Parts: sequence; C-alpha cells; structure tokens
Amino acid sequence: MLQAKQDLLAALAAGLEQLSPGAGAKAAFELPKVAAHGDLACTAAMQLAKPLKKNPRQLGETLRDALLATPAFQRWVDAVEIAGPGFLNIRLKTAAKQEVVREVLASGAGFGQQPLHGRRVLVEFVSANPTGPLHVGHGRQAALGDAICNLYATQGWNVHREFYYNDAGVQIQTLAISVQARARGYKPGDPQWPETAYNGDYIADIAADFLAKKTVKSDDREFTASGDVEDLDGMRLFAVAYLRHEQDLDLQSFAVRFDHYYLESSLYTSGKVDAVVQRLRDAGKTYEHEGALWLKSTDYGDDKDRVMRKGDGSYTYFVPDVAYHITKWERGFTKVVNIQGTDHHGTIARVRAGLQAAGVGIPQGYPDYVLHTMVRVMRGGEEVKISKRAGSYVTLRDLVEWTSKDAVRFFLLSRKPDTEYVFDVDLALAQNNDNPVYYVQYAHARICSVLAAWGGDPAGLAGADLSSLEHPAAQNLMLQLARYPEMLTAAAVDFAPHDVTFYLRELAAAYHSYYDSERILVDDDRLKTARLALVAAVAQVLHNGLAVLGVSAPAKM
Repeated sequence: MLQAKQDLLAALAAGLEQLSPGAGAKAAFELPKVAAHGDLACTAAMQLAKPLKKNPRQLGETLRDALLATPAFQRWVDAVEIAGPGFLNIRLKTAAKQEVVREVLASGAGFGQQPLHGRRVLVEFVSANPTGPLHVGHGRQAALGDAICNLYATQGWNVHREFYYNDAGVQIQTLAISVQARARGYKPGDPQWPETAYNGDYIADIAADFLAKKTVKSDDREFTASGDVEDLDGMRLFAVAYLRHEQDLDLQSFAVRFDHYYLESSLYTSGKVDAVVQRLRDAGKTYEHEGALWLKSTDYGDDKDRVMRKGDGSYTYFVPDVAYHITKWERGFTKVVNIQGTDHHGTIARVRAGLQAAGVGIPQGYPDYVLHTMVRVMRGGEEVKISKRAGSYVTLRDLVEWTSKDAVRFFLLSRKPDTEYVFDVDLALAQNNDNPVYYVQYAHARICSVLAAWGGDPAGLAGADLSSLEHPAAQNLMLQLARYPEMLTAAAVDFAPHDVTFYLRELAAAYHSYYDSERILVDDDRLKTARLALVAAVAQVLHNGLAVLGVSAPAKM
C-alpha cells in the first residue's frame, strides 16, 4: 500500500500541476474523518478554488476526472467521490490495501524507517545533577528523551545522546557537607545537622562507604575514598562518583544509554564561559548596571534584559548554558533537542538570546525544547510522595521495582509531555484491557501464540496469496498497518512519542477485533496462509512500534 500511495501521490501532484503550476509541490492525502467516507481524502480543490477563481466543487470534479484517467488511479483506486464543497474521497481497491502486508513482511524490523541521510542530531536529556537518586520526573524525561532519539533514528538521523551535569556547584558542595555530617555521626534532627543538608538515607550510605575507603566507578568517572572525615573535597568527589554510579544503575534498569557525559565545570576550566562573556561584551550586547553585567536579551524577544554576572562576580546559570550550546554547534550539531522540565521554561528565551547575540552563526529557534511536567504517583488509591531511599520524593527505581521497566516507559510516554500525568501503580500491575501496555503486549503475544500453534516457517508467508483478505476487519487492519510510517515521521517532527502509544493501542484494538471476527487457523490452506501473513505483519509492526518506545514485545504472557 505504501507503493500504491506513492504512485497515487505522484499522479495527484501531476494533476495539480496541470491545474496550477507550483501546486504539485503541495500534493497530499489526508485520512477521512469518517472511515465510511473512504480510505484517503484530498482537499486540494478547495485550497485552489480561490486563487483560480473557480467553484471548488466544479474544480474537484475536474481534478477527479483527470486523476481517474491516470494509470496509477486505474490500478489502485475503486472510486473517487465528490463530497461537500469539493472534498475528494478516495476508495482504494482491496489489492492496494493488501500490498502493505507484503511490504511489512519484506522490510521486517526496518518497516517504517527512512534511509540514512547523514544529518546529525544531539538530544540532551535527564541531565540530573548527582545530588540524589533519580526521581519519577527524571524517569519521564529519560523515557521521552530515549523515545525521541529512537524516533529520529527511524527517520534516518545520526543520533547523539548527551547527559549534561554540574559536578562543582553549590548543590554539590551541599552534598559534600551532608555526607561529612553523616560521617561525623550526625543525622537529621540533631542540633549539629546542617540546615540545608540532604536528608535521604542515601547520604548515610555514601558516608559509610567513604569511611570504608571504597572505590566507586560510574560510566564517566572513578574515585577511591580516603576515609578521612576532614577530607571535604575528597567527599565531594566520592559522593559525585557514587551518585553517578547510582544514576547509571537506574538508567541501565530503564534501558537508557548515553554517548557522552558533559560536565558544566569543564566550561569554566576550559575558559569557554569567560570567552562567551567576552564575545558578548565585544559585540556590544551587554551593559553594566548596579554592579552587575546584563545581557540585552530584549533585543532578541525576551521580556526583559537578564543579569549575566552578579555583583559578587559569579555568573547566573543561563550563561554556562549559552557556552554549552555554542559547543554543540561547534561540534557540528545543527539540530539540537533539549528535554527538560517545565521549570526551565524561563531559560529558553535568554539562552536563545545569548546564542543570537554571540554571533557565531546559530539560527533563530536553536535549540528545540521539549518541556515536560512532573509526575504524581498513586498506589492503593492514595498519592505516594516520599521514598525511604530519597527522603522526599518517589524515585525512578521505586517505580520500576513496583511495576516494570515496560510499564513505566509506556505509561510515562502515553500523554503529551506538557500534560500532567498521574502514574497509577495498581493499573500498571493489572493484567487486563484497562492496562494499555498489557493490552498492546497481549496482542503481540496472542499473534505469536497463533503462529506457534501453526508451526510453519514464517518466511514462507511473504509469498502468500492475499486476495482472500476481504473482510472489513482485515481491511481495517491493513489500513492501520499502512499508517505506521507516516505516523512515525509526524511523531518525530512533533517530538510526540505519545502518538506512537496511541497508534499501538489502535492497532492492538484492530487486531483483537479481527481475531474475534475471523478464525485464522482454518482448514483451507490458501485462506489460512493469507490470514497468517496478515497477523504476522501486525506482530511485526507492534514489535517495531514498541521498540521505538523502548518496550519489549513478549511472545508469551
């Protein structure tokens, strides 16, 4: 069906070009809002009517007649109907829909993917400072970032995953002081306990391992403790390595990996922060006021100018962000996506303003941002707010241990990122149709069970005679399969992995409906083989879509 749509689109483009030179470039099909109206729709006649000064319905009739005369429409189309003021509703021949089964089986895991085009994209996500365990908000960000990376990979991009964190700021110093207090035998509530200290049990674990002179190793650092309670700098380095190791364990259990870890401190030690500030000063984009250095960010659409360097000589937090994004550009990443919490909304304008003011060739709107809200967790009908491990919030590890990696990923991706989400632990454990990940995985497992009961070689299904796949439920399944590549493309453009979850639920529903409508393992070999080929194609697309989300496709449940 993909080939059929390409042929039909080319015919439509040629037809529009005949009506209005240049219009062919905008040729497109839509899905009818009502399935009974057809398989494809075209609104071109209404769009061209005004510039051509013609009646849209008459223009639609002219376009329809021209299209029906083309070889592509004669081969793949049953009928083209005019509706309303000029809609073209296109009904495909059954053979056109059946072609998608062959296309899926031929492409396998590559179905829906576009060829490599050589362009590079950097996706920065999680980027949690190592001051405590990863919370469920980090989990949502990890799921989002990884799925967006996978979506870009399906579209032919060379994807680079990056984790950016600060290992030397105020929060890290507070971490070291907290560990030192624990190492001295103090605990939260004691008079000697620092007011700003972190209170989670993990602080006591770090202190105990530091005193035991242990060595900790993460993906990007390693450190051996001195055991000296007065060695505050050593405690800081040990605590950072310890918590980076803990983050690695969380991310490994969540099946998330990174290509590079970038340290905020390196921007200072390398002189990149001072260099960007000097560049902005030299360009006349800054001014001094009340002892502070300000960026003229209102020149670039910000609602007010922003302080870059405070009176005490320290930089505000958006300044290293500007320096960091210049390094992304200089490393050749002309496409950059940042996945961050909605609390970072205020930084977008000032970072982009700084990048424009720096004058290094970075285009407006760089980088792209995907902002997500936090997650509330419900368990046993009550909201869970505190983790023993973290002391003040539910951790990602808690959520995975209570449910599963698959459930956490699918659930956290099932809504738009900027929509508040309530994670229902009890629902994630339910083995019924109300649990969306179970519903989709069960469809895959159900097909695998049918194929196992058949016992034949799936490779032989590619040559099946599909002409008997005429039942409305079968045709609906084939139309759903044909939607997959375009859905992936749109989801990547819109940073919308939730669209993949919606699609998979619809495909699973279409399969369950088909399973209830027609027996698959019938006595008629030709009919059986055709139906097996169809459901094998469905299983493949379910597998492919779940892989984009980082969710497994079990053969048994």
